[in-house]
Amino acid sequence: MSIGVCYFPEHWPREQWETDVQQMADAGIEYVRMAEFSWRVLEPERGEFDFEWLDEIIGLIGEYGMEVVLCTPTAAPPRWLVAERPEILQRDRDGTVRSVGSRRHYCFNSEAYREESERVVRVLAERYADDPRVVGWQTDNEYGCHGTTRCYCDDCASAFRSWVRQEYDSVADLNDAWGTTFWSQQYDDFEQVDIPRPTPAQDHPSLALDFARFSSDSVVEYNRLQADILRGANDDWFVTHNFMNLFESVDAYDVGEDLDLISWDSYPTGHVQQAVDEASTDELRAGNPDLLSFNHDLYRSVLDRPFWVMEQQPGDVNWPPHSTQPAPGAMRLWAHHATAHGADAVVYFRWRRCLEGQEQYHAGLRKQDGSADRGYHDATQAAEELFDVDDVDAPVALLHDYENAWALGEQPHAPDFDYWQLLQAFYGGIRSHGVQVDIVHPDTSLESYDAVVAPTVHLATAQLADRLTAFVESGGELLLGPRTGHKDEYGKLASSVQPGPLTDLVGATVDQHESVPPQLEATVSRTDDTQTWYAFRTWAEWLEADGAQPILEYDGDAVEDGRTAAVRNRIGEGSVVYCGVWPEPDLAVDLVGSVLERAGVRRSAVLPGGVRVAHRGGYTWVMNFGSDPITVDLTGEASWRLGDETIDPFDLSIADGDVVDGLSVRILE
Repeated sequence: MSIGVCYFPEHWPREQWETDVQQMADAGIEYVRMAEFSWRVLEPERGEFDFEWLDEIIGLIGEYGMEVVLCTPTAAPPRWLVAERPEILQRDRDGTVRSVGSRRHYCFNSEAYREESERVVRVLAERYADDPRVVGWQTDNEYGCHGTTRCYCDDCASAFRSWVRQEYDSVADLNDAWGTTFWSQQYDDFEQVDIPRPTPAQDHPSLALDFARFSSDSVVEYNRLQADILRGANDDWFVTHNFMNLFESVDAYDVGEDLDLISWDSYPTGHVQQAVDEASTDELRAGNPDLLSFNHDLYRSVLDRPFWVMEQQPGDVNWPPHSTQPAPGAMRLWAHHATAHGADAVVYFRWRRCLEGQEQYHAGLRKQDGSADRGYHDATQAAEELFDVDDVDAPVALLHDYENAWALGEQPHAPDFDYWQLLQAFYGGIRSHGVQVDIVHPDTSLESYDAVVAPTVHLATAQLADRLTAFVESGGELLLGPRTGHKDEYGKLASSVQPGPLTDLVGATVDQHESVPPQLEATVSRTDDTQTWYAFRTWAEWLEADGAQPILEYDGDAVEDGRTAAVRNRIGEGSVVYCGVWPEPDLAVDLVGSVLERAGVRRSAVLPGGVRVAHRGGYTWVMNFGSDPITVDLTGEASWRLGDETIDPFDLSIADGDVVDGLSVRILE
């Protein structure tokens, strides 16, 4: 397990470089990432490259025993290039040009920009092809950040028409697949197909879905262009890209097909402010552990191998609504948390606070004068504590699909229906039991899993229904959430009632559905004799059981009392639960718990909200994201490798031994 840092030598005098590099080495840093925004420094004018500065800093890093990860500089094309070839610039939906002046102002479908990208990447790759100090590359930087995945320029309109010609045999097939008879939207030929433009009402949902697919595919093609050049220069290099928190518009599974390593950028106190309406005090200081681990598990699962955190928050950051200081120890806790979920390296962003530009209020491991900042001490301690460990072995899969996110985002049917939050609701139920999770595409083989949780399979096909049925028949336990089987792969309502092709598997149909406003009391109760009630939110479906056993019924203002809200159906050696509501935490925990029990998955007692357990390679991490100390009771032969049974606020302990079902946690008063 390794610690790294992002460094921008071009921001600092050369006489400062060796001091910085020596201090990096002293801190236990192993990797230094550089050059992602340095195009203008590398190429001050067309064809005139200056590599002297980059050669020098690479040499210094190598002298001190560290290795270099270089980045292609294409995320920030220089002004001289924009002046020469202004057609590379993106356009907003209303036609406004996104000008030079920040970053990510290029269009993925601009042939001019693809030519320029190929040229500069090839020059850089050839320059460092034989340099043993350069071990890998990051392509570009944060594809699609600042809402730049989807461009509305003429190049994109032309490329989209070519894309739909490849997807559909004829314009008649397109009209049938999309359902364009509604509002007289039929196309007479492919040349009439256009990207979404400003219209009086919302976009046609099938057009919007395919434009989202096309836009993501455009990123995939652009990334492949760079990855192929880098591998052609040196096939020993790893090639990665740094993805972002719950980032929807780029399909990471598709981009990952051209990568050796997945990485992502983790900013816990910022991300929690994006994800929830009102973050708690502890979350503002340390983030939400389930939100963080969801991203870790997703990006680990894309290639089913360890990932990197390419940018780890080092202190206060400039971009969220409130720039809170992380709690003491939080920046060390985050490194261990990532490691426990499958990270092989954590790279802090950045080395020193910058004196200029848009990120002056973004901390580094060291302050602008070079003195150590709070994050430096956390990073150096983490570097001393981290150790090599085998990969994560997760018994549970959570199904996730970007196309479902795009379709639901176009027609959410409720102002608070968010695909990612629904996934988080079910995911939090799993993590509350201390169970590791793979977050996988629905096409992934499910044979190795004991249980599968699918918070929503909105776009459902007969092929997927067959695969899920085979999983359950062979003894798997499946949990399905609301709005499943509602539409076909083109975004049209299924001709059969919901859950469409999954009806036989579920053993029930949806009679009615409604979005639930917050002023209605939304509760369900169990149909057994326990007299247990649960809250739900946002979405409710009235189920008609046909062979399945009702397990939850409505009991509140939202839906008529006694109507069925969830069912369980036995199929072969396994069973499937269909939950027609968006569960609040208590319901999610109990639903998931019963599925895990039937699947024989080992789990802990339900953990407090700020306490999480993770297992990797025979070790157990117990992590406290809360401000109250906790005590941990272990049974069996496990022993503490790091820390002990008393865990302070924002701290952790690591046990040598898998202790998931022999662990209990108490909050110290």
